[in-house]
Amino acid sequence: MTSITAPIPDSGRIARRFAALKGQGRAGLVTFVTAGDPDHDTSLAILKGLPGAGADVIELGMPFTDPMADGPAIQAAGLRALNKGARMTRTLELVREFRKGDDDTPIVLMGYYNPIYSYGVERFLADARTAGVDGLIVVDLPPEEDRELCVPALSAGVNFIRLTTPTTDDARMPAVLANTSGFVYYVSVTGITGAASASNAAIEEAVARLRRHTDLPLAVGFGISTPEAAAAVARVADAAVVGSAIVRKIEAGLDADGVPSAGLVDDVLGFVATLAQGVRTARG
Repeated sequence: MTSITAPIPDSGRIARRFAALKGQGRAGLVTFVTAGDPDHDTSLAILKGLPGAGADVIELGMPFTDPMADGPAIQAAGLRALNKGARMTRTLELVREFRKGDDDTPIVLMGYYNPIYSYGVERFLADARTAGVDGLIVVDLPPEEDRELCVPALSAGVNFIRLTTPTTDDARMPAVLANTSGFVYYVSVTGITGAASASNAAIEEAVARLRRHTDLPLAVGFGISTPEAAAAVARVADAAVVGSAIVRKIEAGLDADGVPSAGLVDDVLGFVATLAQGVRTARG
């Protein structure tokens, strides 16, 4: 097991949001979008509109040229963003602009270690914290590499949210959860994002097993693309995560040259609202 060499930070906005959801007797909706997709201004408009559409937590993807865990939709979104000039400084700029109007909704940056390493870990954590980032999900750093980023993040007061999967067995679980804070993200299927969803029974069994290992909130994602699927997860987990389906909705609003239609932002936020309705009514 990886030893804890930094204190787990106060989860801040994340803890307050999940406490509020518990008080309301419902699960949350976690939405994923790629920073800078399809362009910086449209991305900012979507980001600013997500809480009003019903997003309880926002995952903001950090564009990267080699997103090995992502399916075609999110890979394409990252390339669109990079082709429009997306980079780490602009991702953090999106967060700063969002925070001017919203100091409550948690934002978690999600992606890969390479862009953070290139930016410089110490500089990145300082800039992310100042911008208003609440947590990190870095999919290609296992617990054995916690000193690279996880421990510095915790020391800087930034939550480090770990992924667990159907192949994370009980023997491995303590190492995975040792330095995890904020919430735990359960990847309900093996493979890349946008894959087919797991069965409700499998998700319920996995959530029950995870609850034996941790008191942290549990968010379930991968393969959730409809209000009905989100509602099914919301009945057993603390949050449902939807990413690829939202990203595909963005792509559907682009013309052949990648130019967003006038109604793209409203269409995306309208779709998120249907997901939120499914989540909010899931428990009756």
